[in-house]
Amino acid sequence: MEKIAVVDFGGQYTHLIARRIRQLGVYSEVVPAHVKPEELVGYKGIILSGGPSSVYEPGAPQCELGIFALGLPVLGLCYGHQLMAKTLGGEVKRGLVHEFGPAALRAEAGHALFRDISAESIVWMSHGDEVSSPAPGFRNIGSTSDCAQAAVGDDARKFYGMQFHPEVTHSLEGQTMLRNFLSICGCAFDWNMDHYVQTIQEQLSKQCAGKKVFLLVSGGVDSTVAFELLNRALGPDRVLGLHIDNGLMRKDESAEVLAFMHAQGFDNLKIADATDRFLDNLLGLTEPEAKRKVIGETFLHVKDVAIAELNLDPTEWMLAQGTIYPDTIESGGTAHAAVIKTHHNRVQGILDLMAQGMVVEPLAELYKDEVRELGRRLGIPDPLLDRHPFPGPGLGVRLLCSNGDGEPASEKDSAAIAPILAAAGLTGEILPIKSVGVQGDARTYAHPGLIRGTREWKLADETATVVLNRVRAVNRIVLETHAAEGAYTPIPLYCESDSLNLLREADALCTAALKRENLYAAVWQMPVVLLPLTKGGGPVFVLRPVSSSEAMTARFAELPFALLDALWKELRALGAGALLYDVTHKPPGTIEWE
Repeated sequence: MEKIAVVDFGGQYTHLIARRIRQLGVYSEVVPAHVKPEELVGYKGIILSGGPSSVYEPGAPQCELGIFALGLPVLGLCYGHQLMAKTLGGEVKRGLVHEFGPAALRAEAGHALFRDISAESIVWMSHGDEVSSPAPGFRNIGSTSDCAQAAVGDDARKFYGMQFHPEVTHSLEGQTMLRNFLSICGCAFDWNMDHYVQTIQEQLSKQCAGKKVFLLVSGGVDSTVAFELLNRALGPDRVLGLHIDNGLMRKDESAEVLAFMHAQGFDNLKIADATDRFLDNLLGLTEPEAKRKVIGETFLHVKDVAIAELNLDPTEWMLAQGTIYPDTIESGGTAHAAVIKTHHNRVQGILDLMAQGMVVEPLAELYKDEVRELGRRLGIPDPLLDRHPFPGPGLGVRLLCSNGDGEPASEKDSAAIAPILAAAGLTGEILPIKSVGVQGDARTYAHPGLIRGTREWKLADETATVVLNRVRAVNRIVLETHAAEGAYTPIPLYCESDSLNLLREADALCTAALKRENLYAAVWQMPVVLLPLTKGGGPVFVLRPVSSSEAMTARFAELPFALLDALWKELRALGAGALLYDVTHKPPGTIEWE
């Protein structure tokens, strides 16, 4: 069987590269950075992944020089591009401009790697370092306005480097570029996943032999598909689902989940209301990672209580989760990967159970769009599969908490953003709060920048890109679409009932507005965020509508301003002081703010 090796240097998109290759009809495997050259004999080609490190830093992951003596085609992406340059005699330096988001690639016309590619192709960037001098034998075959060595090649050895990420959907012709590399490798494109369902069921039967399975069912796409798979593979007598109402759910969600599950014939499902326990455990917490970890560990505690109340033998029951691959990689779940945010299904208690072989995750290698396709193969109705994703920690990571002191930006950073906005004819400021982002495959915790003065999405997008590439203290940009008079003032805000109910009502209004305008299906996800700020005495909400397919990258989605005008009137009835609109792509901003 023909296969491509993807060498993992801890990049957020490493596994996504392997998936893209399989989608093109060639089998691929992820191998560790320390793989021995002799282990790669028999592969058709090698792809070096991205990663969060800088190649010139002590301890940065390396690969063995012998990999480049195998006579195999090699493609380096982002960090892999820089590592190949440095290893083979080139130079890598800190870039004068950091690139995060879309860029226009001007590729060499007629080159085999860029066959059927536009003269200016939109590619996705996420880097701070750059190749300043290619290694001997390489020449430039592509550039952007801010990156001279965006693509390099040594055609004699079939070695190529790309500073951008062709594997993400927002590199519009990235799949064509990857296909071209596979053609250079001489691949036949004859692999497929027609028998995936049968294969995964066989794996589950083997993994769970002699055990029963206890699945935490949120009612979202992932846990529902996992529930169906487990029921088919093991039989409902060996599977028990538990839906936990944690007080962080959307409006009426638990009731809707229970009704849907019973309608689908899932009679092996129980429900537990643990609202008080979750809110008690979150009392006073403000730091995003601390909140996420407490939520994850509380899920485990409630599961243990349920097992005891049902008189089940815990040694007979494995824990099942609907974990998908982005959960693993964002939680730092592979070697050299940075922790972007700890998902509730990757807290220490889960890791301990995994070490004991007591966790089963049937979807752990898949992405959201693949899970949806699998669900359709299993006969799960589209209304469930097409629901917007909802994070495991629920509204707990959409309600930003603070003790009220605020986190003002420095005078230097505030001064840096002003001329950029003025050049675009806009005004704005840096908000005195912070949120989580992902830049250069690493976690950032930085300020949102606010812009005002336009209703043109293109101008907002262009301005956001310039600010994010040039002001390092900012990792996302919001557009002020509606606001009361007054300054943005920090306030105390915690995960407690009144604040959660306010956010729950706002979220329901925003979802209803999308459905009313027949735009729900056009938006992949739209988190509604409550900030620890007030304006004109009212709460400040952020809309975060995005388009994506696998959640590894995303673009902000453009909604009609008429919808926002109508929504503002409804939010004002809740007392809202401002409505902000997140115009940040991923990267550099994560989809969720925490």
